[in-house]
This record gives sequence, C-alpha cells and structure tokens, in this order.
Amino acid sequence: MYQSAPQTPTQPRPRRRRPIWPAVLAPVLVAIALIVAQPLWHQPSRPTADPTLPTTTRIPGTAPQLPWPSTGQAAVAVDGVGDLGNHGTQTPVPIGSVAKVMTAYVVLTDHPLRVGEPGPSLTVSAEQAAAYSAEQARGESLVQVAAGAKFTQREALQAVLLPSANNMARILAAWDAGSVAAFVAKMNAMATGLGMTNTRYTDPAGLAPDTVSTAVDQVILTRKAMALPAFAEIVAQPRATLPVAGTVTNYNHLLGQDGVVGVKTGSTDQAGGCFTFASVAKVGSAQFLVVGAILGQPGRDTPAQLRSVFAATTPLVRAAAAALGVHTVVPAGREVATVRGPLDTGTTLRAGQNLDVIGWPGLDVRLGTEIPTMPRQFASGAEHGRAIATVGSQPAVGTALRADDRLEPPGVWDRLTRR
Repeated sequence: MYQSAPQTPTQPRPRRRRPIWPAVLAPVLVAIALIVAQPLWHQPSRPTADPTLPTTTRIPGTAPQLPWPSTGQAAVAVDGVGDLGNHGTQTPVPIGSVAKVMTAYVVLTDHPLRVGEPGPSLTVSAEQAAAYSAEQARGESLVQVAAGAKFTQREALQAVLLPSANNMARILAAWDAGSVAAFVAKMNAMATGLGMTNTRYTDPAGLAPDTVSTAVDQVILTRKAMALPAFAEIVAQPRATLPVAGTVTNYNHLLGQDGVVGVKTGSTDQAGGCFTFASVAKVGSAQFLVVGAILGQPGRDTPAQLRSVFAATTPLVRAAAAALGVHTVVPAGREVATVRGPLDTGTTLRAGQNLDVIGWPGLDVRLGTEIPTMPRQFASGAEHGRAIATVGSQPAVGTALRADDRLEPPGVWDRLTRR
C-alpha cells in the first residue's frame, strides 16, 4: 500500500506593523491649523474711544463787575445761563408793591390764562367798593371800583400789575382763595416751594411793612413769573382800559428802554424804592432774558423813590447785557478722545471746529462727548461723534470730531504674527 509522506504544517504569514505617526501627527496638525487660522476667521475687536475732555471748564477771563447801587440790595441773573451776582446784605426787608408779583403768580397758577384771554369774571362786592374811600384817605395806590362792577381776571391782573392797585390785589385775593388771609397763606406756601427762604408775605398788596423779602428771592420769583406767557404779556403793556377806572398807565417808566419788558415797581416809606425788572439781551441771533431786583433805594416820597430805583436799574441792565458774549471752550484741533484699535492700532479724535458757548468770563461750563460705537475702519479726517458743552439750562451745543489718522483692521500678516 502506498503511504503518502507526512505534511509539514503551514507557517502563518508575518503581519506588517502600521506606523503610528499619522494617528499622532494628524490631531497635532489639526490643532496647529486651528490655532493659525483662528485670527483669520475671527473679526478683530472694534476700536474703543476714551474721552480726554474734562467734565467741566470755566470761561477764561475776568468776571464782569456790575455797577451795583450804592445803597440797598440787588441781584441779577440771566435766565437759562446763570446768576450774574448780588450786592448788599441779603437780609429780609420791606418790598412794597413788588409783593404783587407773587399775588399775580399765585392767581395765574390757580387760574391759568392764555395770552390775550380774558378769563373768568369777578364781581366787586358792596363791601369792597365801600372800602375805597378809607383806602384813598390812607394814600394807597388804587383803581376806582363800584359795587357790582365786573372785571375779567385779565383786567384785574392789569389793575394789580400796571397802576399797582392795592384794592384790586385784595379783591383778587378774596376771589381766588375765599378770603385775603387764605390767599396770604397760599403766597407763603408758594414762596417756600420756590425756595424763597428769606421771604414772608402778610398781605397781597405789599403795603404792610412786615411783608419782607430779599433781592435774591425776588429774582427767583420774577424768573418763574416771566415764564408764564400771560404774566409776561401784561407787564409789558404801557397802559390798559379797565371798567369804571378807564385808562390806566404802567408805573414802570423804563418799559421799552434798553430792552426792558417788565416787571413791577414798589415804594413805601419803609421799603424805599423797589423794582424787579426783566429785559431782553441779544447775542447775535440769540435772545436772553435778564432778570433783576433792586430794593431799598432812597427818596422822600414815591416819585423820588421810583426815580432813584430807575436810575440804579438802567446801568445794571446795560452792564448785564454787555456781559453776555460768545466764548470758545474747546478750540478746533483740541484732542477730545483717544481711539484704541486691535494690535496697537489707533488714532485721535479732535474738535473739528471751535466749540462756542454764550456766557461770561468765570462761568462754569459742563463738557462731554457723544461718541457712537466705533466703526472698524475710517479714513483720516473722517467725522465721528461730537464734543458738547452746556451752560446753565440752555440746550447743549456741539461740534463734530475728526480723526487724525486712517484706521483699518489689521491685515492677515499682522493677525498671524502680532497676536
């Protein structure tokens, strides 16, 4: 029998080992690629602007020296701009018929009128009419009235503010509040609310010597009163025609001179000559209301006291108007903000033109900037944002800002090498 030869077992084929470096290197390469490419797909941060202007500045120069009266006390302010100053000891003193400014202000606050509007009517009672003879005997300033006579609110205010009628001040007070005493309480409450800390009213006419105030307090009130169009309209009238009394004239003999548009005279033996005034001052095309008060001017009688106070007022009005002027608080080219961009890029924003305000030397001015979000790039000289200045309660004024240098996002090479 044939017997085959024994077979040798088959040997397994050896396996080739795969290199491990691609598995290790691939993630590294991906990470490097991500790190290198990251600056290319991420937008650089936007530039930021850091203002360099101070928050306040002062108009340079010597503060105006006003020709204050040699006696008594006085104060002057420019509405919307600021206080020009005051003179004399601001202690409460009798103010005479200047008190009627508060009388009119309270009435117009309780019963507002539009310009030219007559308003509701009030009727003179028999008792009020009968008091006329005794009031006349005391030498009071009056308008003639009659029992049953009807005055519109506007006519009653004209009687109080133009010929300074004491009797109509009391009639109007009783009409408004039900009694003179109740009205006086309103006057004092109003004074307190306005911050007139050195003022006390005891009658609506100002005849009583214990109705007292200061020039500074009366400037506060006069500014508020002149903001009421009906009040400002009435005190600017040289004359008016009233029931019973006929035509009456305004005791303010400065009306229409040097821009004077109001307000109220006052005189008694105790008060001397008193006057609160308002005048319009012009600076270019802008107009400003100058408001002032002068109290305690000398004189033996009412005509002499009024002449004295008018003589003291005229130079004060002129000097106050002359004090107003245009002043540069941020000159053209002044640095206003520093712009910082990515990778040490940047530029400077400067005032494109002079930033001017209206005021006087020594007056404080508030400064600021309005800079919107910075664009990623802009050309040299491009406008962006503005510098602003504010004086008193005037609207802010501004000037555009211009960039010194061109600003643009960093290029690819900078983004790869200067991270």
